[in-house]
Amino acid sequence: MFSGLSSRLEEVFKRLRSRGKLTEANIQEALREVRLALLEADVNYGVVKDFIERVRTKAVGSAVLQSLTPGQQVVKIVHEELISLMGGAQSKLNLASMPPTLIMLVGLQGSGKTTTAAKLAKRFQKEGRRPFLIPADVYRPAAITQLKVLGQQIGVPVWETNPAAKPLDICREAVAAARSRGHDVVIIDTAGRLHINEAMMEELKSLKRELAPHETLFIADSMTGQDAVNVAKTFNEALALDGVVLTKLDGDARGGAALSIWTVTGKPIKFVGTGEKIEALEPFHPERIASRILGMGDVLSLIEKAEAAISVERAKELEKKLREESFSLEDFKEQLQQVRNMGSLDQILAMLPGMGGMKNLQVDEKEFVRIEAIINSMTPAERQNPSIIDGSRRRRIAQGSGTQIQDVNRLLKQFAESRKLMKRFMQGGKKGKIGGGRWLLR
Repeated sequence: MFSGLSSRLEEVFKRLRSRGKLTEANIQEALREVRLALLEADVNYGVVKDFIERVRTKAVGSAVLQSLTPGQQVVKIVHEELISLMGGAQSKLNLASMPPTLIMLVGLQGSGKTTTAAKLAKRFQKEGRRPFLIPADVYRPAAITQLKVLGQQIGVPVWETNPAAKPLDICREAVAAARSRGHDVVIIDTAGRLHINEAMMEELKSLKRELAPHETLFIADSMTGQDAVNVAKTFNEALALDGVVLTKLDGDARGGAALSIWTVTGKPIKFVGTGEKIEALEPFHPERIASRILGMGDVLSLIEKAEAAISVERAKELEKKLREESFSLEDFKEQLQQVRNMGSLDQILAMLPGMGGMKNLQVDEKEFVRIEAIINSMTPAERQNPSIIDGSRRRRIAQGSGTQIQDVNRLLKQFAESRKLMKRFMQGGKKGKIGGGRWLLR
């Protein structure tokens, strides 16, 4: 996510910060590189032009040039302007004061509307609401089936649609049924086309006019860059959108759509898709995204992911086990699974300050799979007490997990070292220090 742009900007600002004093010429040179980096990231040309001018106006002022840390001041200005470029603050969904809330998803075919409908339903479900899904795409083969399958996976009811019926008739009947059954959120998956055409727009206009949804969200594939921005502009002119959901942002190394869509359309990005899993839909926070782009990390999002993946009760149990030195390989495996539930390691590391722009950082996700396979090949007794694992047991475990004995040895050695480190940490925590260094305990 934004890795290409992030690494380019990091190089530019690293040179700026290394200078004790800055001149207007230094800033102009840096901004030329920033301008080029943004254009290469497929950010709208007009957006880039206005952005650079705003930064230049603020950066060449005496308050910056005469500052003790002029490089840092320029980075601060760029950070603030990036936040403004993406809408300034998080924009939340408009929920009806009298349920149900109607949310209509629109966009081109292949942008991810059907998957996004299920992801949104999952989010509402976790908030304690009762979502209802309406498949109104009677044109794309298997669109109705796809939504039914996703609905079954997450336990959300899907309206039984007659493919021969008209979308407006389907929605009228389905919304009435959802209201009578006590559902408080209704998500409508409308039909898309491979390209914009008059018939599609007229159908969507008719649906919006008749249903009066509380939210009309445009689903955009971030990988298509400025094409997504231009299509969003056309949809907004026809339908008066309430917001945008950017899909596939985890695979977008450039970020042009995310940085352009607010300025071009005047509509906020409300959610972003960050993976294939049904939970991989996140609220869009401009200030957090700006921090990620500039390599400052995104600790708040990381904390939220951790809180969602790890229960407080289980965390307390594990802390107790660490103190009692009864932390087992079974507990270790569970911890790995919880980390994986937070997302890919690349995404997690990118949220840590200073890690986002690291080019040579190689994360082997397959190592998780190997470790789990090795632990799964152990008996319950071996997982609780690894010291009983002798040579013959190691050979059996390696054979059962499809790995080498060296892999088993390495895991056991790393686990033993980890337990020692945890023991020292817990002891240090009681005394307020570990390894000679003081720890701040909260």
